Amino acid sequence: MKRYENQTAIVTGGGGGIGGATCRRLAAEGAKVAVFDMNLEAAESVAQGIRDAGGQAQAFRCDITDRAGVDQAVADTIAAFGTIDTLVNNAGWDVFKPFLKTEVGEWDKLIAINLVGALNMHHAVLPGMVERKSGRIVNVASDAARVGSSGEAVYAACKGGLVAFTKTLAREHSRHNITLNVVCPGPTDTALLAGVAEGAANPEKLIEAFTKAIPLGRLGQGDDLASAIAFFGSQDASFITGQVLSVSGGLTMNG
Repeated sequence: MKRYENQTAIVTGGGGGIGGATCRRLAAEGAKVAVFDMNLEAAESVAQGIRDAGGQAQAFRCDITDRAGVDQAVADTIAAFGTIDTLVNNAGWDVFKPFLKTEVGEWDKLIAINLVGALNMHHAVLPGMVERKSGRIVNVASDAARVGSSGEAVYAACKGGLVAFTKTLAREHSRHNITLNVVCPGPTDTALLAGVAEGAANPEKLIEAFTKAIPLGRLGQGDDLASAIAFFGSQDASFITGQVLSVSGGLTMNG
């Protein structure tokens, strides 16, 4: 039996690199996948690819910063697939600038997407999990939250907040048989990283520096993260909660 047989999973940012890889991985393991993304076309492309491969998936346009929109997308998912068993909060956004060169409007956007958006998703999905006394939540943060990252101060603050939030909810909801864990990507070959690099003086040099700093000698790929996310969201991780895992090729090594 596949690990996600008869399970429904929501993946936010499901139209992107890590999100798309996660959607495909969960679907391959039997999940009915709700692909949440602001870009409905990108979400539908991922969902259609899953359906073409024989899996079950449906795209939903969702701006995670809009609570009413989140509630509607979650309700539509329940109508389409039934109960929500796994939530993967993956959607994120970053801007690469020294803190003193950032602007308040950028802070607002970073906080809204990287922290408040995840809070919205938890608040919408957790009640059903509590009622059923069962659920898995995987939050995608960043190693910037664990060790800091020059040029990503507000992003790192949001992701650090997400780690603390996850650990707190893991304690609050352990009695409901709900586990919450965090996956922290290091530099990963995605559109988000490309966008971050564009803000640097020399994007190619920045990517080269990231790659050279990684002991395993390459940037992470979406599938690398999808494997860790799929583990935490499955029954294989039923006795693991409140934990943080770096998937960074050894760039960060935390005891």
